[in-house]
Amino acid sequence: MTSTRPLIGINTDFRPAQQRTPAYIYLAAGYYENIQAAGGIPVILPPSDDVDAIHAAMDRLDGFVLIGGQDLDPRNDGYMLHHSMKLMHSNRETFDRIVVNEITERRMPVLGIGAGMQLLNIVQGGNLFYDIAEDLPNAVPHRDHQDPLHRHSLVVESDSLVGRVYGDGEIRVASRHHMAIDEVAPGFRVTARCPDGVIEAIESEMMDWFAIGTQFHPECEAASALDIRIFEEFVDGVKERQTGDLRLVA
Repeated sequence: MTSTRPLIGINTDFRPAQQRTPAYIYLAAGYYENIQAAGGIPVILPPSDDVDAIHAAMDRLDGFVLIGGQDLDPRNDGYMLHHSMKLMHSNRETFDRIVVNEITERRMPVLGIGAGMQLLNIVQGGNLFYDIAEDLPNAVPHRDHQDPLHRHSLVVESDSLVGRVYGDGEIRVASRHHMAIDEVAPGFRVTARCPDGVIEAIESEMMDWFAIGTQFHPECEAASALDIRIFEEFVDGVKERQTGDLRLVA
């Protein structure tokens, strides 16, 4: 594609019909607003299991943002449910898995956020802690049901995309999760952690794939101007790929 404004796909959440309410898709505005502000054109894709249609849509995209949401079903990866889980609808998870496989095969630039990062890590061969409070009892709170704007501090690797965004000094990011990465997928490295050790960002080490994941939420209403720069770095990286200048995350 030759457009100076890259087309960035964004997946959506799904809510089934309930009594008098029809089924519908929904998406937090921060995702598409920040892609637009960073110079991209958001292309919002509803859940589907039509592989051919998904393939055709992906042919037209330059990059993809995988959004956050409720929990992935561990049974899809051969594990058991955990009592703390609130699963995303199967329509969405089926679609998301097809999309991530397409992204992987194409080496399409991708930014995974929250559950989006977790799925990217799983599909690439990593795994997850299913409940931070149980698996990592010494961890600080990573979610506050009474405060949707809950934030915690972050320690970043300087030679990384998040390092370019945040620089040196104390950093605080929006946190709303109870699951987290355990083993990092091959080909990725950890580029940010909470001081308690919980992984908060991963980035591709593969020369041919610009891919980043954040467990924290740079799109949310508690995001700072620095957080939003993650979208700018991502869209800039997609643009560089359009011109044939493959971007390295380090």
